[in-house]
Amino acid sequence: MASGRLADEIRLKLGDLSPAERKVGRVMLAGYPAPGFETIATIAERAAVSAPTVLRFVGRLGFRGYPDFQAALRDELEERSASPLALYESATLTRSDEADANEPLLTSGSRLFAAALTRSLAELPLHDLDRATQLLADPKRRIILAGGRFTHLLAQYLGLHLMQLRNDVAFLPDRDVERTAALAALTRRDVLVVFDYRRYEDDKVAMAQLLREQGGKVVLFTDTWLSPVTAHAEVVLPSQVTSPSPYDSLVPTMAVIETVVASVIVSLGEAAHQRLRQGEDIAQRIGLV
Repeated sequence: MASGRLADEIRLKLGDLSPAERKVGRVMLAGYPAPGFETIATIAERAAVSAPTVLRFVGRLGFRGYPDFQAALRDELEERSASPLALYESATLTRSDEADANEPLLTSGSRLFAAALTRSLAELPLHDLDRATQLLADPKRRIILAGGRFTHLLAQYLGLHLMQLRNDVAFLPDRDVERTAALAALTRRDVLVVFDYRRYEDDKVAMAQLLREQGGKVVLFTDTWLSPVTAHAEVVLPSQVTSPSPYDSLVPTMAVIETVVASVIVSLGEAAHQRLRQGEDIAQRIGLV
């Protein structure tokens, strides 16, 4: 089982579980990851099933028992909150394999990036990609984008593409007063596109919750450990972040963004063509190209 992906694994297994086991899975997902640290008896009571059903559930996930499941969950939480410093120190301590240590950086980088990109696209939920396309291509909706410490660059990259294809695309302002005003003006026609990767930012959860309370939709780009924003998101697009450095890679996320942009262009059809033509004409008239 891939480390750090217990929530995904549970979701994928739901359709194969018995009705009683499915109840356990839903309890686990409802407050993930907190329920996983409760006792078997507590989980069984909350799911209205027997204690053996809880044990069968963790067995269906590939664990020998409940302690193994909880140990994996603890490992996942450590990975979710890992800082570049923690990743650097961990890599230094484990860099004892001579084959890996002597591998040229260009070779290891090529191998890691290629594998992470391929896996990210292969595991991209098709339903979520389709739903993201519907929301971002809907001319009746306003698109607002928000990123994090590093991922604000990706929010800008996606937003600038969308601006060339449709109206009503904006970035969440940086200044406090403007940001507060923008969030206060959210309505059910808004789509908030959030980029949130470990270590997750609390303000992104609050923003997503605010919009959901207004009836709007949230599209989340995140890593495979899944940002807490997931609880409020209509669409979740996870990516691998493996890299040869202590910093999480955003290369696979860029590929997911490019895929979303291509899908939006196909969905918009001739409207996208005309919008691009209009933008090109205006840019030429004012001397930008």
